[in-house]
Amino acid sequence: MPGKRRRALHLCEMGSFPCARPPPAGDGGGGAGYSRVVYCNDPGCPEATQLDYPGNAISTTRYTVANFIPKSLFEQFRRVANVFFLIVGIVSFSPLAPYRAVSVLLPLIVVVGATMIKEAFEDWRRKKQDIEVNNRKVQVYDGTRAFYQTEWKKLRVGDIVKVEKDEFFPADLLFLSSSFDDGICYVETMNLDGETNLKRKQCLEVTTTLHNECSFHKFKALIRCEDPNEKLYSFIGTMQYQGAQYPLAPQQILLRDSKLRNTQHIYGVVIFTGHDTKVMQNAMDPPSKRSNIERRMDKIVYVLFSGLVLIASTGSIFFGIKTKGEISDRNYRWYIRPDKSSIYFDPSRVALAAFFHFLTSLMLYGCLIPISLYISIEIVKVLQSTFINQDREMYCEETDKPACARTSNLNEELGQVNTILSDKTGTLTCNSMEFVKCSIGGVGYGSGLSEAEEAVRRGSQYESSELKDPPISSEGYNCAAVTRKSVKGFNFKDDRLMNRQWIKEPQSDVIQKFFRILAICHTAIPLVNNSSGDISYEAESPDEAAFVTAARELGFQFYERTQTSISLHEFDPNIGRKVDRTYKLLNILEFSSTRKRMSVIVKTEEDQLLLFCKGADSVIFERLAKNGQEFEAKTKCHINYYSEAGLRTLAIAYRKLSVEEYKKWHEEFLLAKSSVNADRDAIVDETAEKIERDLILVGATAVEDRLQKGVPECINKLAQAGIKIWILTGDKLETAINIGYACQVLRKCMKQIVITLDTPDIDALKKGENNAIEKALHESVAKQIRDAHSQVSVLKGSSGLFALIIDGNSLAFALSRSLENLFLDLAVDCAFVICCRTSPKQKALVTRLVKRSTRKTTLAIGDGANDVGMLQEADIGVGISGVEGMQAVMSSDFAIAQFRFLERLLLVHGHWCYRRIAAMICYFFYKNITFGFILFWFEAHAFFSGQPAYNDWYISFYNVAFTSLPVIALGVFDKDVPSRICLKFPSLHQDGVHNIFFSWPRILGWMLNGVCSSVIIYYFTTSAILQQPFNKDGHGAGTDILGAAMYTCVVWTVNCQLALCLGYFTWIHHVFIWGSIFFWYIFLIIYGSFPPTISTTAYRVFLEACAPSPLYWLSTLFVVISALLPYFLYSTFQRTFFPKYYNIIQSVRLENH
Repeated sequence: MPGKRRRALHLCEMGSFPCARPPPAGDGGGGAGYSRVVYCNDPGCPEATQLDYPGNAISTTRYTVANFIPKSLFEQFRRVANVFFLIVGIVSFSPLAPYRAVSVLLPLIVVVGATMIKEAFEDWRRKKQDIEVNNRKVQVYDGTRAFYQTEWKKLRVGDIVKVEKDEFFPADLLFLSSSFDDGICYVETMNLDGETNLKRKQCLEVTTTLHNECSFHKFKALIRCEDPNEKLYSFIGTMQYQGAQYPLAPQQILLRDSKLRNTQHIYGVVIFTGHDTKVMQNAMDPPSKRSNIERRMDKIVYVLFSGLVLIASTGSIFFGIKTKGEISDRNYRWYIRPDKSSIYFDPSRVALAAFFHFLTSLMLYGCLIPISLYISIEIVKVLQSTFINQDREMYCEETDKPACARTSNLNEELGQVNTILSDKTGTLTCNSMEFVKCSIGGVGYGSGLSEAEEAVRRGSQYESSELKDPPISSEGYNCAAVTRKSVKGFNFKDDRLMNRQWIKEPQSDVIQKFFRILAICHTAIPLVNNSSGDISYEAESPDEAAFVTAARELGFQFYERTQTSISLHEFDPNIGRKVDRTYKLLNILEFSSTRKRMSVIVKTEEDQLLLFCKGADSVIFERLAKNGQEFEAKTKCHINYYSEAGLRTLAIAYRKLSVEEYKKWHEEFLLAKSSVNADRDAIVDETAEKIERDLILVGATAVEDRLQKGVPECINKLAQAGIKIWILTGDKLETAINIGYACQVLRKCMKQIVITLDTPDIDALKKGENNAIEKALHESVAKQIRDAHSQVSVLKGSSGLFALIIDGNSLAFALSRSLENLFLDLAVDCAFVICCRTSPKQKALVTRLVKRSTRKTTLAIGDGANDVGMLQEADIGVGISGVEGMQAVMSSDFAIAQFRFLERLLLVHGHWCYRRIAAMICYFFYKNITFGFILFWFEAHAFFSGQPAYNDWYISFYNVAFTSLPVIALGVFDKDVPSRICLKFPSLHQDGVHNIFFSWPRILGWMLNGVCSSVIIYYFTTSAILQQPFNKDGHGAGTDILGAAMYTCVVWTVNCQLALCLGYFTWIHHVFIWGSIFFWYIFLIIYGSFPPTISTTAYRVFLEACAPSPLYWLSTLFVVISALLPYFLYSTFQRTFFPKYYNIIQSVRLENH
């Protein structure tokens, strides 16, 4: 396409953008949201300067140098545990502290500092990217017939820029001209919406002559347009130039971060800069999602806080009672000297002394709160995400795309998914359309069975859609097996049309119109292979590419497009050979989800004006002229048959226009396009309605979107796992039902409940008044839901399964406040739910309803922009990186290449991650309770004196050094069963759905285990150490030896406890568990070698006292075994007499080995 300039074309316009005769100049509307004014090629004028638009520099960082420390600290201390330890650290500088302040603050500094360093590193990477982007070069017009290079960040609104081939657009630009004479260019929008297919842009014809530096010298124009917004696919504005006003539309806008392709260069004027550009307006963080486990973990932390306050209060009460008794001579302890007491121990001010003791106790038992839990979980989840990303079983060779965990916050949620809400097209199917059948002039063409038909023949038969011969004319039909080259998008077999045999058909003129419409009514771009001469097509949708390909294969080859024309190699039956025909493009009325159709208005070489239209059958049929309904009945019959076969259908029609009618409509259309206000799109659609009427029906198309590989097997496995599956699709009800059979969502044994408003009785109701119609429709849906609910309730106990199918019109009423709960109750009782004809908004509303009402984990999966709302609304959003671009992926939490990988993502990684995180958190609380309660028993033994049982540095290093790595290994590497067992027994997934591993009984059980371990360790150690001589010389053990001995037992017990609950050992587990224990002894030797002023009670305690004593080693062995015995006995008893499902599977696996 790039190359020398072509002869300028001065025709009307390509698409819906005027360039022949502009409407009179004026303000074009305006108002709130439409106040932006751009002075083209004069950004330095006083009027432009007063507008004070932002510069073009961008910043995507969360922090600046000035606010990093305060803002990051604020983020860290939003966590309750960090606030608690900060307060404890501050109070530790007072005489109330039971140990030195530095030992309290060190763990907090390590945890907060590590997180801040991580955030600083991530933000610095973003900063470097910003610097690189802001310093990119672009050519800017200097106002004196020359362009010069400058940085992107220096651009101003109104500047004229020149962008070369394969360069990114530096800002949002109004497209003025290009290296092509007719003012077109090709743009890749990968960075905006992820789509790789090229978009065709076109400038106004009035600016196509601005093709070199000299031509811009006198160029001055005024643009009035919409204010900055996030809408990528819309733009409303006008340009006043040379005394006339020209409407602007998205086709003239080149968005920042999209790339120029297949065009040597373009010129444009800057409209939006920096953070005003549409790509930056869309740059927002996705909604914050937290897992159920994380939310419950917060509650557990509050429980521990309550426990901390309780035991601190208990100790303070006993301390107060004992202190008050010191006044009496009988209770007097001579060494405390109450006659010279301080404020912290004053029998005359007991309440104050008890309060100070309470503060001391809060600091003393602070280790009950696991300060390192949050950062440990973050590390574990990041490593879990790495394993998901590196899983070769979820790598797609066809697209070269691995699985991608875009967030690590929700790993464990994958193992708790109860409901999947899935899109169909591109998610369950390939979104690679193939033209397979068509109806032309009331005659059906095309043979072969679709996947849905094959599924019906295999036995999954929809009772009202009995497999039967299609109601098509097959006279003279012969489909001999002919070997021919496979063509992407074309799987049509019918000898009546192939190889130009269509000219022998009775209605060859209708067939000619049909394929001519397919070859012209589109926005595709032809791409010519220079070496072979073959033509392929870049289209905005797979359907459109299939239509153009089908027309080419049947003799109507689209080969060239300009701004104002489209050219075909067309077979002419009159002369028996191909001829070149060029059709002048006057307007393109583009497809939208509201219009459900697209039209083109063309002028033939014979000066005949024609409107070609394709769209949904419901939309086309209601716009037919009386003389255009000749084939309506037969075409409807064919469309119904195609829908039941799981095919996607469109109706094809046309009409002839008179010159007078077109001119009158065109003036009105230009005025509609020139308005600059919020209602412009509605006004334009209303104007288009006036020309898209009195159509003549030609026929209908049927394309097949084949299922992705492994979809039926995956859905079957997910169903065995007890996961409910909802399919939300825009297809017709019949199509959705048969696709349901093809992917095994529906089965013959199921009882189907269909709720629809597409019945003759409802059609009769629609002829009344609007209010009465709405009320009647609402009552009809309510009655259908109530009847279905009664039916399900009666048969609920039977072995039969139910499937609910509801169409979009009925769904709109079902989601109303009065019916939503009743509808959800019905849907929950059904094994599968299919929602047909759903809009993107309805998808999001259904997802919200399911999530909010069931209060169980929901997962939404989709591949297109219309699925973004659904993905963000669900607890987990999974994007399919398919052919519809990457919008869904960019809004998702996890991305996979094909639906079948969802099986492994949920049943393997989900199960593992859920079990690991749950076990890790339970173990974390266990080890901290074990450690903290020993301090409580010691203080009770010492009359609540506020003295710690351990050296202060022992306490500081407990969570940081001696127990941190084993728990991370547990969270990353442990597995109860291997992946093949997870897939073989999908019911294991129900452990997560029912939250078996993180239920309150299990959490409280681990806490009780911690309390029991603390009791055994404390009392057994004190009995063994204090009741007899410790050394050979007969001396007893002091608090230094007792503290070291108890701490040794704690380190051994909690690490061995982790080893007992592991289901899978690796060398990493061995290194971390036994290495942590070994490191305790190394620490004790090194720390004990410091002077007594530093090491205090740890001074040479191991080398001189503990290590030489056999009692130390024997007591450690005895106490550790005793502390582990309760868990071992309970676990053995539970597995033997009350085994869980996973216990049974583990036992079977061991027996098989």
